[in-house]
Parts: sequence; C-alpha cells; structure tokens
Amino acid sequence: MKRRIPTSDVLRDLLSGAPAEKVSLRWLLDSLEERSFGIVMLLLGLVALVPGISGIVGVLVAIPAVQMILARKAPVFPRYVSRREVSTQRLARLIGRVEPVLRRLERVIRPRWMAPTDVTKRAVGVILLLLGALLLVPIPLSNLIPGLVIVLLAFAYLEDDGVLLCVALVAALAALGIAAVAVWGMIKGIDFIDPKR
Repeated sequence: MKRRIPTSDVLRDLLSGAPAEKVSLRWLLDSLEERSFGIVMLLLGLVALVPGISGIVGVLVAIPAVQMILARKAPVFPRYVSRREVSTQRLARLIGRVEPVLRRLERVIRPRWMAPTDVTKRAVGVILLLLGALLLVPIPLSNLIPGLVIVLLAFAYLEDDGVLLCVALVAALAALGIAAVAVWGMIKGIDFIDPKR
C-alpha cells in the first residue's frame, strides 16, 4: 500500500515548485491534485469563522460541495476566480504559519478507518452543502459552528482519518439538527403570534 504523504510535506513541496513572482488559484489546485478539495475546504472553513463574510463563504462552499457529490477529481472554479493571483511571498508566509500547526496535528490525525474514496467524497460533499446553507443564516455568531465543522471535515479528508471524519460528521449532524429545531421553533412562534397564518 502506498504511504500517504503528510499534508505539511505536500505544502512544503508545493512552495518549492512555485513560480517566483505570483501564483494563481488554478495553479494551486492543479499542483495539489487529490488534496485540492481538502485544502479548499480548510481555507473556506477558516474564512467562514470571520464575522460578516460567512454568507459569501456559504455561497462559495456550494462549488466544491456539488463537485464532490459528482465525485470530480478536483474542484473547478469559474475562470474569473481561478485566474486570481497572490504573490508567492505571501503564499510562503501563509504556509510558514500553517505548516507547524499541521505538523502538530499530524501526530494525532493520521490515516485510519479509510472508506472508499468516492463514497467518502460524496458524503462529505452533501454535508458540506448543508453546512454552507447554515452559513447563510443572518444570525450573529451562527457562522462559528459550521465553520469549525468544515475545518474538522477538511483535516479528516486531507489525512484520510476515518475516526476524525466520523467525529466531524456527528458534529455536522448535531449542528444541522440544532438549526432545524431553531427554524421549527421560529415557525411555531410565528403561528402562535398570528394563528391565522
């Protein structure tokens, strides 16, 4: 069985092969290959934790989520998005901050309980799509739980950790259940105030 290379090593190798000046999102996704879905999820999950922009992230999450459900090999974004560039120096700083954290996490998060790739990808895609819908809820701090669950899913997906994936899926179902109860409570509250509706 082929040894799985840790994500921290993948990012380090990515940086060593980066163009000198700038890199585009398309270059990043092409270079990351099968890890691209996990990296995109991780980035979206982290950005979703920032107050005020979770609604935008909720819409963007639908792009990789649908493609995961369709079992695509890598995410494909619209051309005007994939052509966006950042400086290689900025990418190096970002990787420099993330790599030590990843290395610590990789001591605990590792390949185990691996499920068939397409089945896992589709299941994660469905959950990701639902979590993206939760990010659209305009309630203060409602972005935190979906954002954290997306980060958990990303780590589990990146490292093929079936144990962490199960934990993340249970957390996602709990978050979706709480949201469903909250919506049901709001509907019943409206009916109580105006029973003619």
